[in-house]
Amino acid sequence: MSEPRPAVYVGVGCRKGCPADLLEALLLQSLASLGLTLHAVQGIASIELKVSEAGLHQLADRLQLALEFFPAEQLQRFAPQLSQHSATAFAHSGCWGVAESTALALAAHAHGSARLVLTRQTLAGATLALASAG
Repeated sequence: MSEPRPAVYVGVGCRKGCPADLLEALLLQSLASLGLTLHAVQGIASIELKVSEAGLHQLADRLQLALEFFPAEQLQRFAPQLSQHSATAFAHSGCWGVAESTALALAAHAHGSARLVLTRQTLAGATLALASAG
């Protein structure tokens, strides 16, 4: 019997105007660090403030994945699980860490519980974290 393939959920934070190519490079790099491929990715999420970011929508379209956005208030419940608490992120967004919080929120939405499998990774103005069912 084969092992079920791992399912991961991607949380992304980015500066305004961040291109899809940069986000995709960060995603591929992050997955590779865990020995995973794009087939493991079940969805992408970010904070509601980023709903108009074209790069996020382009990435989701390229990967044929759902893109979900969460309000900052809904992300607060994941603060105890974050690897760090960024005062800068909180000042800009109302949550302590966009990438980790949104990855956890998406995995929890799908499975009821969540845990980080890859903490916040950064590349040129983009942050990304991976979560799975907890």
